Amino acid sequence: MSPAEEAALEQLRQVGTANVANALYTRGFRNVVLHGVVPLGTDQEQLVGPAYTLRFIPAREDLDSLDEYAEDSNLHRRAIEEAPPGSVLVIDAFGSTRASSMGDMMATRLRQRGVAGVVTDGGYRDATGIAATGLPCYQTGGAPPATPIALHPIALDEPVGCAGVAVYPGDIVVGDRDGVVVVPRHLVVEVAQAAYDAHQYEQFAELQIGAGRPIFGLFPATPESRTEYDAWVAAGRPHPEESA
Repeated sequence: MSPAEEAALEQLRQVGTANVANALYTRGFRNVVLHGVVPLGTDQEQLVGPAYTLRFIPAREDLDSLDEYAEDSNLHRRAIEEAPPGSVLVIDAFGSTRASSMGDMMATRLRQRGVAGVVTDGGYRDATGIAATGLPCYQTGGAPPATPIALHPIALDEPVGCAGVAVYPGDIVVGDRDGVVVVPRHLVVEVAQAAYDAHQYEQFAELQIGAGRPIFGLFPATPESRTEYDAWVAAGRPHPEESA
C-alpha cells in the first residue's frame, strides 16, 4: 500500500460511513453500502482496511461434514490463517444465517494475527465471545448452527457479492455504528479526502445550527458557507459565542 493510501486510511478512521457514501455518490457510485449488515456491538472500534474475501455456497451433504471441516485444506479455516494483517475479512455467505460464518475461536485468532475485522452478510455464533476479543465484526443476524450444516467455502481472495454489493480484493472497507461501505481501491485517496473534508465542515455546521442558525445556506454547504468555514478554520475554530 502506497504512503498516499496509508494516509487515506487514517483519514477514513476519522469519518463516518455516511460521509464516505456521500463522497462515492458524487462520483457516480450508488450501490456501496452493505444492505442489512450491522455491527455486532455498538461500542466496537471503527473498522477500516483492504478487503480479503471468502465466498461460501450452499453446503452439500456428501462434501460437508465436521471431519472435512477439520482438514487444514478447508478454505474457511485457511481464510483465518491467510487473511493479511490489517485486512478486513469479507465473507460472502449469500445472505444465509442458517449456519455460522465464524465463531469466537476464529475471531480470537484473527485478532491475534492483526486482522482489522470481519464483515459478513451471514451471521456469527458465540457472539459474546467474539465481542470479548475486541475484533470489529459486522453481520446480518445471529447464526448458532455449525458452519458445515449450510455453508461450503468455495473461493478465497476473489471478487464476491456481499449484502448486495460487489467487493473486489483490495477494496477498502469502512465500518462504523451505521454499517459498512466499500470504496473501490483506485478511488480511496480522493474519496477519503472528500469524506474527511465533509466531516470537518460538518463540525462547523453543527456549531452554527446548535447556536440557532437555520440550515438554509449552511447545510448542505454553499460557496458562501464554505467561505465562512475557511475563515472559521483560519480563526482557530472558535465557538459561535466566542466570535460574537
